[in-house]
Amino acid sequence: MIRIDRVRRAGAIAALLPLPLLFSHPAVAADSADASAAAAPAAAAAADGGDDNKIAEIVVTAQRREEKLQKVPIAVTAMDSKQIENRGIQNVGDLSALAPGLQISKTASNTTISQITIRGLSQINPAIYWDPAVGVYVDGVYIGKAQGGIFDIVDLERVEVLRGPQGTLYGRNTLAGAINLITRRPSGEFGGSASLEVGNYNAITEKASIDLPKIGIVSMSLAARQEQRDGWVKTSNDSSTSKLNDRNNNGLRFAADFDFAPDVLGEYRYDRSITNQTPNWDQLYHVDNNLGYPGFDGYASHDRLKHADLDAPMFEKAHISGHAFTLNWTLDDINTLKSITGYRKLSWDDSLDLDGSPYDIAFTQRFTKYHQISQDLQWLGHTDQLNWVGGLYYFGDNGGTNNPQHFFSHSSNYDSSYSTKTHAGSVYGQLDYKPIDPLTLSAGLRYTREKKELARTFGCNSPFYPECTNSDPAAFNYLIPAGTGAQKTFHATTPMASVAWQFTPDLNAYLRYAEGFKSGGFNGEFSDPTLSSADNVAETQTPFKPEKQRSYELGTKSTWLDQRIVLNAAVYYNKAKDLQESIFLGSGAAASSVRNAGKATIYGAELEGQVALWAGSRLGFNYAYLHTKYDEFIDGGADVADNRAFVHAPKNTANLYLDMRLAQLGWAELRGMVDYAYTDAFYTYAYQLTGPSDAGYDPSKQVASDAKVPSTGLLNLRLSLSKVKLGDAASGELALWCRNVTDKDSPTNFIDFGPAFGSLTVANFNDPRTFGVTGVVRW
Repeated sequence: MIRIDRVRRAGAIAALLPLPLLFSHPAVAADSADASAAAAPAAAAAADGGDDNKIAEIVVTAQRREEKLQKVPIAVTAMDSKQIENRGIQNVGDLSALAPGLQISKTASNTTISQITIRGLSQINPAIYWDPAVGVYVDGVYIGKAQGGIFDIVDLERVEVLRGPQGTLYGRNTLAGAINLITRRPSGEFGGSASLEVGNYNAITEKASIDLPKIGIVSMSLAARQEQRDGWVKTSNDSSTSKLNDRNNNGLRFAADFDFAPDVLGEYRYDRSITNQTPNWDQLYHVDNNLGYPGFDGYASHDRLKHADLDAPMFEKAHISGHAFTLNWTLDDINTLKSITGYRKLSWDDSLDLDGSPYDIAFTQRFTKYHQISQDLQWLGHTDQLNWVGGLYYFGDNGGTNNPQHFFSHSSNYDSSYSTKTHAGSVYGQLDYKPIDPLTLSAGLRYTREKKELARTFGCNSPFYPECTNSDPAAFNYLIPAGTGAQKTFHATTPMASVAWQFTPDLNAYLRYAEGFKSGGFNGEFSDPTLSSADNVAETQTPFKPEKQRSYELGTKSTWLDQRIVLNAAVYYNKAKDLQESIFLGSGAAASSVRNAGKATIYGAELEGQVALWAGSRLGFNYAYLHTKYDEFIDGGADVADNRAFVHAPKNTANLYLDMRLAQLGWAELRGMVDYAYTDAFYTYAYQLTGPSDAGYDPSKQVASDAKVPSTGLLNLRLSLSKVKLGDAASGELALWCRNVTDKDSPTNFIDFGPAFGSLTVANFNDPRTFGVTGVVRW
């Protein structure tokens, strides 16, 4: 049945789409044959500030080849190196709301695990047996897991955010979209930069980058970054940890380009990121009873606190390294072969006091080892009327997590571990055909085959569960004995088709259909001490199916007033099925179970643009509207679609930034940046929407509103004196900055243990106001 109000909403959304048509001027289009190459709306002006008062054009690789962004029939946001620097972007976690429809959180308790959502679809569970919904690529190499997914990227040159399924050219686990992180190529000439940033909480960040003169066939560059900051949460003298929410990390990057022959280029990239700091404090947010600990509820607060009492060690450690080698061989004027080989390794550990109090109520640790290898072989070509990309892809990984836990003063103890393996291969291709000059027809297809393996062990010792009772307090009853394993092969075929029409050199419109999928797998963390060993093993060995999405997208990309204004718009209508929802069980160990809940309809609209106000000054903006609805949500055999929350899906998000040249001095340039990002409230778990006073309320299940992130607006400011002449070959910059200027106090994520655990809920909060000064020297 089609509801009238849904039709009205869709009509309102579609009304945004023709805006560029209303403002375009055919005469202007005729005067600017190259205006269709205008920059991405989110891209900053050229590094010199844009003295010609035009929006700088940008080239992206969204379709695996270099193209001017305004011609790409995909919703893409791109940011160049200057904007990355001015907006303080260091890693994926800093991108939230900076592209329409993009929402990024750090998982509950951690600072180095990402939850990336595009257009309402995401990954909630951070464990390594579960795959992300948004593919992240560094220099063409896919990052396999969310654990360790937030790491420092040194010498970042460009960011591309591709919205909507990218199942053809990118393939596995790009159900919702993809993020390309592209680092800077060596110049082959001597030069570099160094910076020092000092801020409150004793923050110090040091960065340096150097390019070496070309030696023979080799051009090389080396860059490093180190950051330290005291924790803004202080702890009592008798706590096990002296501070929380600090920063202590460093990153290194080495790049080398090899000109093996005039038509053969090799590109080697090495990156390393090391983190050794305390995690986000799990502040007690809510509890229904004291769980037998006098005064426990007195530690609960909905306001951000800066003092903690702890009884357990708290740490978060990550050591990430990656190697990538790309070989480009230009066969002739038409054909190019490319090989991208990647190897990445992760060691990741954490230790968490999960109750936010000095009582020994909930404690868990995770010790993870993981590595991956990938190989992408591509054949790219073009003629006057054709462009094509064909490829073969392989991905393999292997990882394991040891996850010991104890609760209630060591009265309940759990031995939990799991490991996972993946062998995935795919073949893909895309063809673009221009039968007539304004029209481009594109079609693509990818076939993927993935084999997933799981090994699982779970033992318990607890007086609360008969299956876990043991007379020896040091012994475990193994409900899932060592050697328990499972494997299954999944298949997916993901097509794409689009029609693009270049109405004028300044206006392009496209209609796109695409499919994407997120791989299936096994519940590596599942454990339920209320069930028998046979039932626990059976659930562990039962796979959950791949999640799939079909997407219909209509978009326009336009430039007018001689490249002084850029405006892009898109509307989309998506159907998702076999949704993978992570349910926190809250019985026995701190464990989650992934279920294929059902189906959903997702639609929305996105608008982004940029205006050249005056020479060297730009106004940029984006807005996204998102509507999500479960068509089916099966829980316990019943369809509860009307009583379950859609997670990490804010209805409205927006970003507005103003990058201004305030004064042009003879020896320097004074610039200012105002950057504001807004995100509507959203739920963090797919729990029931009804509460205790509502009909249909189930007192045995969690309530979604207990773990709901409120709407949040964050304002950042930056004032800089740049292009300061330091001799004949060097320049300097001095900048004052402030982040979260209004000191917004908002929870960002939650863990809700559920009624079986006294509805104990802990929250992480955003950082308070930070400010400082940055000095940069370039030569």
